[in-house]
Amino acid sequence: MRKALGTLSRNETGAELVAAARALERSVGRLRFARPVTHVYNPLSYARRAHTAYLERYGARPKRVVFLGMNPGPFGMAQTGVPFGAVEPVRDWLRIEVKITRPRTEHPKRPVLGLDCPRNEVSGERLWGAIQAHWKRPARFFDHHFVANYCPLLFLEESGRNRTPDKLAAGEREPLFAACDRHLARLIDALDPEWVVGIGAFAERRAREVLGGTGRHIGRILHPSPANPRAQRDWAGTVRRELAELGVCPDRGTR
Repeated sequence: MRKALGTLSRNETGAELVAAARALERSVGRLRFARPVTHVYNPLSYARRAHTAYLERYGARPKRVVFLGMNPGPFGMAQTGVPFGAVEPVRDWLRIEVKITRPRTEHPKRPVLGLDCPRNEVSGERLWGAIQAHWKRPARFFDHHFVANYCPLLFLEESGRNRTPDKLAAGEREPLFAACDRHLARLIDALDPEWVVGIGAFAERRAREVLGGTGRHIGRILHPSPANPRAQRDWAGTVRRELAELGVCPDRGTR
């Protein structure tokens, strides 16, 4: 059963999100991954200050809708510590401007340059661009919504290619998913949303696996990845229609 909205105070909610992130950081930091993965980035560690600023500034109250992504992209959260965090929206719209340190072991083709990274993640540009275009100011969006990732780790192959969590070997997926499942349950318990909307099929599946039977509504929207052909054609318009069909009206509670 869902808690009564507002069970946690603003300060308690933000503190719980930060504590949950630290627990997840420690849990996944103990895991090891074999080839074809050669480098693993954990932005909860090296970009901790930025991620904490995001949680404290924008997550410190219950929400109606939580949008859930898969894991960091090499030019998004891996650079900024913010889910889908393309540099420009993080710096210029969310106003999170803190120094990002670097992973202990960097892939030579995927250096972490933080807010100095010259390349923006396309998925993040699309997601935060659509949010900014509709809600105009961060406070209007975050009054009732939040964006999170299921898995905090970026997996890179020797070529620099991004390997998504669902493509890991079963023996590596199981302990990773167990840690991420615990975190997702804790995150949702703190934010107490009515809706959890997966950004793509993977996130929706994990949300249903973890949260089924908890009284939350669970849905899915099209992932904004440039690898997704459907996302090339008016992604924002497609997502507005998908949210309307789900019954998650983007205008509710934003004005």
